[in-house]
Amino acid sequence: MADPSRTSDPKPTPFHQQAIQLAFDVANGRHALSKLIPPALFLADALLCGLIIWKVPYTEIDWTAYMEQVSQILSGERDYTKIRGGTGPLVYPAAHVYIYTGLYHLTDEGTNILLAQQLFAGLYMVTLAVAPPYLFPLLILSKRLHSIFVLRCFNDCFAVLFLWLAIFFLQRRNWQAGALLYTLGLGVKMTLLLSLPAVGIVLFLGSGSFVTTLLLVATMILVQVLIGVPFLAHYPSEYLSRAFELSRQFFFKWTVNWRFVGEKAFLSKGFALTLLALHVGVLGIFVTTRWIKPARKSLIQLISPLVFAGKPPLTGPEHRAAARDVTPRYILTTILSANAVGILFARSLHYQFYAYVAWSTPFLLWRAGLHPVLVYLLWAVQEWAWNVFPSTPASSAVVVGVSGVTVAGVWFGAREEWEPGTKSSSAKKEEAALR
Repeated sequence: MADPSRTSDPKPTPFHQQAIQLAFDVANGRHALSKLIPPALFLADALLCGLIIWKVPYTEIDWTAYMEQVSQILSGERDYTKIRGGTGPLVYPAAHVYIYTGLYHLTDEGTNILLAQQLFAGLYMVTLAVAPPYLFPLLILSKRLHSIFVLRCFNDCFAVLFLWLAIFFLQRRNWQAGALLYTLGLGVKMTLLLSLPAVGIVLFLGSGSFVTTLLLVATMILVQVLIGVPFLAHYPSEYLSRAFELSRQFFFKWTVNWRFVGEKAFLSKGFALTLLALHVGVLGIFVTTRWIKPARKSLIQLISPLVFAGKPPLTGPEHRAAARDVTPRYILTTILSANAVGILFARSLHYQFYAYVAWSTPFLLWRAGLHPVLVYLLWAVQEWAWNVFPSTPASSAVVVGVSGVTVAGVWFGAREEWEPGTKSSSAKKEEAALR
């Protein structure tokens, strides 16, 4: 006779609950299959790129103009003010010219659009391979990002690749390669100037020597001069004024971010100066309260020895101590936060600028400490806003709003990232994995 005091065996977990739990374990890295997620997503995105090229019509915007400009240069023109395409004058530095000259020859003078799309799909996949794998799900879901790469062939695609390659090598403490790749990206499009303050601070604190920092800066300047020589040798002022034009007039009809302020305000000089002041001010806040924390000195204390005594801002031991706190995560957070600040206060964003936004927003929102559900929600709202064409007051307000939340969130939520001597266990694991 069975003992009634003994409890019956527990009921087996229903199959659907087991499947859900398995999915959560795999997604959160608690299962052996978790390691297969990044390569599976990478392969899925490659197939998606092929499907887009096959099924979605190519959109002509700037490609023909790029090819027309290259044709003029190959014919001997070196005056940047005279080089034009169907959509306007040439306004990009010389590295852009060299890249699209190569594409000009590869694609039968720009006529083989299918090959160009395939090359840009490969470019996208290379950039995806360099980016952190935890960005994959949101990047793969981005309609606008795929459009920028494989349907429009913008030069921003190359600039973004150079930026991520620079970050890749800086995280591995290869300062020379990082600086070189960054300045090459800047030679494609000056949008990378948004990240320059952060790159400068990373090189200064991470290299461990003020002399090394100066040599890196000199190298970056020299590279810009060398790639511009064919144009600087003949028409230097014309090249510099067009390739690095900072006073360009923006058109209200193309703005993605400030349509909600109205055309009159958008075109006003006061609005432009306000954005510039806010950009400089917020950068100053990040520099003084976050980015230079590993130096263990204030900005005034860093500048004073150099200005008043001609001495390096940090002594040898101080510089080496600061360099130890320049972790891979510090580098990524600092550079992407500088880019986010620049995007927030940009006078006008066009749709191709999403190439810079899409890769950074998920990481920065995560570093801000937001709940994953909120991160995905903000990403989805941002993705919607960047896909509204033409932009509306509502969509542009969302673009600015999400950028504002990103900047404020990373300043408040990631503050421990910049505190000296406070590496988290996960940050230490990341640093060890990159060595």
